[in-house]
Amino acid sequence: MSTLTKAHGSENQFFILDQTLLENPLNDGELSQLAIQLCDSDHHVLGGADGVLVVNTTDHPDCLGEMRIINADGSEAKMCGNGLRTVTRYLAEKFHQTKFKVATPFMDLAVEQAPALAPKVPAYSVQIAPISMAAQDLPLHYHDQPVLDNQLVPEFLPEQRFTAIAVPNPHLISFVDQIDQADLGQLGQGLNATNPYFTEGVNVSFAVIEGPNQLFVQTYERGVGFTNACGTGMSATSLAFARQFTDQFDPAHPITVRNPGGSVQVRVVLGATAATSQLHLIGNATFTAKLDLPEADLHHAVLNQITVRPTDEEMAYQAFVQAANDHAASSEN
Repeated sequence: MSTLTKAHGSENQFFILDQTLLENPLNDGELSQLAIQLCDSDHHVLGGADGVLVVNTTDHPDCLGEMRIINADGSEAKMCGNGLRTVTRYLAEKFHQTKFKVATPFMDLAVEQAPALAPKVPAYSVQIAPISMAAQDLPLHYHDQPVLDNQLVPEFLPEQRFTAIAVPNPHLISFVDQIDQADLGQLGQGLNATNPYFTEGVNVSFAVIEGPNQLFVQTYERGVGFTNACGTGMSATSLAFARQFTDQFDPAHPITVRNPGGSVQVRVVLGATAATSQLHLIGNATFTAKLDLPEADLHHAVLNQITVRPTDEEMAYQAFVQAANDHAASSEN
């Protein structure tokens, strides 16, 4: 038998697959098909998910494992901040360590256990990197501009300013007074279909500034669509906020970012450029269930022989979210 872990970071839902425990690891085609089947909510596997987090061995120094991210549509993502927190917890508990690195396709990232957000709501801090605003790293094609930095782009939406940052996932960010779901959905769909601007697609985030070091962010995620939270999106948005709204940014404290799935904190250390800045994403890593199924079924993406062993962590997480929302509401009054 093999075991999957159902997990979430800010309700960004994942299945964790530890390939090091399999007799025969899945190939790329099998991983893609498994993600499509597992993550589809119509298959009723615990409501589906945004992706599958694949844990592999690595020989990189100080790294306990390698993480790959397979999106719900079977494509592979460059990075996932919320997912990295859940993989960090998985590896921390597996190897009984609290501070280490995780290998990703772009670089080895520093991670560590953080103070719990509440009883039964464990938290982890993960590095988000590398960072770039260069058009070729997104990739972005807009009038041959080398960067897109707090700029009006009438081809996207009139009278909204946009900033593009890769971390390394590509992100398009706009600060608004109020999030228009229709505008966000239409722009996200358009820029993730065939388009002349972001030829590999882009994650689109709208953000509302709720106060000093206080943001609300919603993201239309490439390969997923509307998501409860996007870790790299919240990190990139926090960097854009710190650079653009210096009167609202306090570098001595982390930025609190609320999202439809809860809230996180982002520690931003501004450098001389975006690329030399530092980002650390801090938030929950919640395990909601373990799923047991025959290893052969993983290879064939067959999901009709699954035994589910639920945990009680989701109830504790929802209580934490309710308390955070209540606090935010009382602060506004």
